[in-house]
Amino acid sequence: MREFTSPPLVDAANQRNATELLMQRARTNPGHIAFEVRAADTAITDPWRQVTTEQFVDEVRALAKGFIAAGIQPGESLAIMSPTRYEWALADMAAWFAGAVVVPVYETSAAPQVTAILADADVRLAVGGTAEHAALLEQGFGNAGIQPLGIWTIDACPGADLADLVARGVGIPDGTVEERRLLADLDSVATIVYTSGTTAAPKGALITHGNFVGQVLNVAGAYAEVVREGGNTIIFLPMAHVLARGLQLICLANGMRIAHLSDPRDVVPALGALKPTFLVVVPRVLQKIQASAAAAATQKRLGRVWASAQSTAVEWGRFAEAHDADPTVRASAALRVRRALFDRLFYARLRKLVGGRLDYLLSGAGALDADLSLFFRGLGLPVIEGYGLTETTAPLTGNLPGSINSGSVGVPMPGTTVRLSGQGEVLARGVGVFAGYRRQADNAEAFVDGYFRTGDLGELDHLGRLTLKGRIKDVIVTAGGKTISPAIWEGYVEGDPLVAHAVMVGEGKPYLGGLVLLDPETLAAWAEREGIADLKGLRIPDDGGAVQIDDVRLLAVIGKAVGAANAKIARSEQVRRFVLLLTDLTEANGIVTPTMKLKRGAFTERARHIVDSLYADTRRQG
Repeated sequence: MREFTSPPLVDAANQRNATELLMQRARTNPGHIAFEVRAADTAITDPWRQVTTEQFVDEVRALAKGFIAAGIQPGESLAIMSPTRYEWALADMAAWFAGAVVVPVYETSAAPQVTAILADADVRLAVGGTAEHAALLEQGFGNAGIQPLGIWTIDACPGADLADLVARGVGIPDGTVEERRLLADLDSVATIVYTSGTTAAPKGALITHGNFVGQVLNVAGAYAEVVREGGNTIIFLPMAHVLARGLQLICLANGMRIAHLSDPRDVVPALGALKPTFLVVVPRVLQKIQASAAAAATQKRLGRVWASAQSTAVEWGRFAEAHDADPTVRASAALRVRRALFDRLFYARLRKLVGGRLDYLLSGAGALDADLSLFFRGLGLPVIEGYGLTETTAPLTGNLPGSINSGSVGVPMPGTTVRLSGQGEVLARGVGVFAGYRRQADNAEAFVDGYFRTGDLGELDHLGRLTLKGRIKDVIVTAGGKTISPAIWEGYVEGDPLVAHAVMVGEGKPYLGGLVLLDPETLAAWAEREGIADLKGLRIPDDGGAVQIDDVRLLAVIGKAVGAANAKIARSEQVRRFVLLLTDLTEANGIVTPTMKLKRGAFTERARHIVDSLYADTRRQG
């Protein structure tokens, strides 16, 4: 199959702009609890402040008045640089109420990145989360040669925080805000989002109000049993990421409570306190939950029992997917007995750990190992894997409740067409596909025949389900002329909890090699359990480099993962030699994006000497 279209479920044409998603909710159910807000310096388990839809609209309108009083004009850009928190949502919507275009800046961005974004988007006013963010923004404006209308902080700063901005706007009439709110139509630019840039310099994607409205209405229609009245979620993805903002709009429009967390370490205790019904995660979070459960079982001398429980969960997950496809399929009596036993021993406890009310998990921003998906399905926590980009306003495809196929990223979202080019590149057209990049030069190669070129390789099955096969730019051509897509091998190896990233190399070489980046936190815990003192104290280089680890015990463990990955692919695609590396996996190191995707080009260039060492002694090829 070369093309598949999912027809739209909802026509967005009768909506004025994205602010109407909030206002319609406010008119129909103003007293609904829209947000749960954690007060500063309080424990996760302390009561959270509840904000109704009506109260949120009032706070948004008051802040919009402040923006107007500060001088922002319709269509001008307003930047927000802050950790994920309620006030991010407040400033985002208030900017739209004031008629502005929102420019999100990742809170981890370096000074040159901040300067480039402020200059490219011609930002006129900015909101920073902290004094440090405000200082970076001020420096960026100065370097860009822009005299801003002002910089305000979310954290308290007398005379320069959001409270002061609200006070400035007290004299602005409600009617003025309403006029501003209604200026934008569906074709108007709502936000300029700068891509993370795993393979190239960041580009400003112009996302319209129509993109947001079309996605919110159609995704909500497709996932009605997930996005439901009375449900709740916790957003801990960066709010600068379009997925987090799209998710928030869906929840606001459909009556789901939202809580924000800026520190990932707070997520597990928050799950118990807030008991969400739905959660968006990255695959790494699921890997760590599974690894933590395995470690706890091992400490209690239940390692072999847990191994059986894990395989049973995968087997039950496979049965559940088969049952979705054919309701007449039945599990064997032996499988039912094992599943019931392990549910009492392990599975129920894991469900309680994540709050006890989760209906579904949504996994995105990276490839999800099929067995990991099946494992969570077997626990009673179905994982919906989806796929999207900034340029598609997040979700482009997704598995659907009752039709989850582990290993695929599902079917096109309603109102979307996915086409495969002759080279197998995924092309997209539909309600979420953006208007183009801010710089016209960036659009030259971005579209073909009206379809956006994603840069990803994929396959469509007879039901329209998409399976990703890697990035076009990552394809390796060996010295023998064999063309290899490294993503499949890399995904298998990254299924090991000790592995943060796997990188296949071998362009122009006689055989394929592998760079395996270990997860520092998981490695330390593993070394503690194994009683290996010399690994526990390993120092990560602070100069942005990587340290190679030649510990035979660790090489043996990862060697099994590499061997298992090799066994699943053709001999010509197998890695013959690999090295283990430890490096700083934060954005500050320059090799990962704000969403923790590896910048392959930057990393392999930095590790060129290590790559060369894989081919230095050709006698060790086999």
